[in-house]
Formats: sequence, C-alpha cells, structure tokens
Amino acid sequence: MRSSLLIRHAQAVFTGLRGADARSAATDLRIANGTIVEMGRGLQAQAGEPVLDASDCVVYPGWVNTHHHLFQSLLKGVPAGIDATLSPWLQAVPFAFRRGFDERRLRIAARIGLVELLRSGCTTVADHHYLFQAGADHDAAAVLFEEAEALGMRFMLLRGGATVTRKLEDSDRLIQPPETLDQMLAAIERTAARFHQAGPGARRRVAMAPTSVHVSLPREQLKEVARAARAMGLPLHSHMSESVAYIEYCREMHRCLPIEYLADNEWLGPDVFLAHLVHLSPGEMKMLGDTGTGIAHCPQSNARLADGIAPAPALDRLGVPISIGVDGAASNEAADMISELHFTWLLHRAQAGALTRPRPEGEGEAGADTVTVEQVVHWATAGGAGVLGFEGVGTLQVGQAADMAVYELDDPRYFGLHDPAIGPIVSGGRPRLRLALCGGEVVVEDDAIPGLDLAALRAQARDEVKALLRAG
Repeated sequence: MRSSLLIRHAQAVFTGLRGADARSAATDLRIANGTIVEMGRGLQAQAGEPVLDASDCVVYPGWVNTHHHLFQSLLKGVPAGIDATLSPWLQAVPFAFRRGFDERRLRIAARIGLVELLRSGCTTVADHHYLFQAGADHDAAAVLFEEAEALGMRFMLLRGGATVTRKLEDSDRLIQPPETLDQMLAAIERTAARFHQAGPGARRRVAMAPTSVHVSLPREQLKEVARAARAMGLPLHSHMSESVAYIEYCREMHRCLPIEYLADNEWLGPDVFLAHLVHLSPGEMKMLGDTGTGIAHCPQSNARLADGIAPAPALDRLGVPISIGVDGAASNEAADMISELHFTWLLHRAQAGALTRPRPEGEGEAGADTVTVEQVVHWATAGGAGVLGFEGVGTLQVGQAADMAVYELDDPRYFGLHDPAIGPIVSGGRPRLRLALCGGEVVVEDDAIPGLDLAALRAQARDEVKALLRAG
C-alpha cells in the first residue's frame, strides 16, 4: 500500500452522496494509509509524496456490485437459453452446467468475472454463490475469497444453497443433492468464523443467502434460518419476485404474495436485501419501505430474461435502500458496472415515457428526470455499501476508505461532452481507467491490472468453454 498519494487537477469528482452533495467542489484528493485525508483545490505535494495528474479525468467512488454469480462467467450466450425466460433458462444454462464446476473451473470463472468488474471501476463485489452440497471436495467460499483478495477487491459471499430440491431441478440430468439444514448452518458458521469482518475498514463479509428462499427452504425452516443468521451477526439475502412465477407459486402454495410470505417468516428488515423485486404490489412495496428491506436492482438481467423492470425509483421514494447488482454473466453477457449503470439511467426514463398519455387525458411529455445520473451513482456506491454493511465505504469524503476510480475520457464516445463529469453514465462504453484504488491500494493503473496476463485468461476461458461443451 502506498502510504500517501495526491491526486490533482481532476476535472470533476462525484461523491456518491445524494442531492447537492453529489458532486464535490474539490479537484484534489490526498490519500494516506488507505483513507481519504484531505479534499480541496490547489493541494500541494508533501515531500516525497507521489502525485497523479488527473487533468481531463473524472473521479468516482469505486462501484459496489451487490448481486453476482461469478461461476456464470463461463456461461455467456449459451444458445439453449438465449431466448428463454427465467424458468427454462435456469434449466438450460446454470442448472445444466453446474456439475462441471470443480475447484479449478470455479477459480477461473471467478477470476474472469472479477477482472471484468474491476476493469469497469468496481472495487466491491457481493457474489451469490449457490453451488454447495455435502461432501464437496473443495471449499467454494475459500476459492472466491482468495480470487477477490488476489485482485485487491472487497468481497462479500452471499452464501446460497438449498435444503430441498426444486421442481425445476427434479430430473437425473439437473438434480444436485441439497444440504440438510444442519449441514448448511454449520458450513455458514465455519465460513463466517473464518472470513466475516464487521466494522469500519472490513474487506470481507458473509451473508446468509438461501438461493430463492420461498422454494429453497420449507416453510418451517425460514424462521430458524433467519434467527441463526441474526445470532451470527450476518445479513440475509435471497432472490425474490424476479418473475411472475414467484407470485404464482406463493399464491398456490402459501395463499399470499411473496413479500407477505417473507413478512410472516421474519425475513424482512434493515438487515435483509433482496435481488430483483420486479413484481410487487403497492402493499408489498410499502412493507419493504416500512421495514427498511433493501433491493439489489439488476436491470440488464431482468431485461434479458424478460422478467420486467423493478420499480426502483418508486421504492426509493418509499425509503427502500437501493443498490445495483450486475447478476450472473449467463443472463447478462456484459457483466460490468458501467454498462449496468448506463442501462439503468436509460431504462427508467424509457419506462416513464411509455406510461405517459397525451393531453388532456394525461400530462403530455414527461419522465426524462425519473432517474438522474446523481441518483444512479448513489445507488451503485453508497447505496450498495449500505445494504452490504461495509462501513466507511461508498463515498468520497474525508475519513472514508480510498475506494475510487479515476476515468480518463479519451475515447471518441466522450468527445464533445458539455459536462464531462457524467460521461461514464450517460455515454456508457468502458472509459479508460487511469487509476483504481481499493482501500488506498492500486488495483488498476494505466488501464491494466498489475500482474494480470489478460491474453492468458482469455485463452483459459476459451479452453474451459470447449471443455464444458464436450462434457455436454
């Protein structure tokens, strides 16, 4: 770690905060011992202090990706699932290939996914990994933490799994024997004891995250799992209300809506965040806001699978903590944060415009301010750190962790911007990373990850895809 670093002459600095505080008047940031210690204009270098000239660059907090499936980095664009909705896609892609992920292949897939994220300026990743079963010959949790640590990133394991076999998996080709409840809880307790950190400066965290809680656990286990997590000081996470099938299932099996089912079983609260939340009734939305239950909003994956659009702006107004998740690369073939945020900014405006009506029946043209750049940045930084529980992370302020991305807007797609500060969000693409820091450590420099052989990783990916196809 560099003991001190001065970044000077930035063209713009986004803070990750809301409202008028979303942009800083500072052009210079001083970092010492992993923390931002000074922000201002015209800061002078101290004796021997390295200086980065950030002229023509914009500075953002490091992105916080709150929901991913790293093993899927080797399952992009699988033809059998490319035009499928969620349920048949699950059968054709992740369920069909998951038996092929031994320790080596999981490690390669995780490295690909983390590298893709890091190159977009993402410094914190929460991975919802659910390939766990009793008697496995490797510790998947350890593999994931090791790969993130090797790249210098903050990492949270959303420890998935199930104690029952879902109807979608109930065939000789797809079935994966589930854990017992005792096995699952014991494994999570061991993982948390080894990796989970709390308090400011944490770099590793763990959450209790049954894969899709309404089908991954029988009803009688939900409260026990929630209470076990809270006794261990772990947050709760799961997929929820991703498609209309969730509503159909809960109505048929439980005679209620999905969020009502969670409320009845102690699965709502400020220590809970849920992925997707696309299909919600007004009453369910209010319950989420009243309890402070968060969302990992995954717009590109939800669009790709024809799930729909989560009502993130409306949930935000109700006080629901909003964060952004890229989701798995098997349902989001560009699994990076810049493309996710560019799409988020556009998507909600398009949806709002589609709902407008001409005068006099409606108000005419509207919706272009439904989601602002500042709001999207907040969701993907401070919002994400908040739902994951990483303290002192997610904003660029004095006293906060030095997690940041310094983007150089040197591609023609950014030429001509009247407000270069918003370029990464409104123009999309992949802006060149002059520097990325995580806890003050350099994780990307001059658009390259130190020590990474990108060509070798590409070759490994190609070989592993061929091997997966040969195995059927």
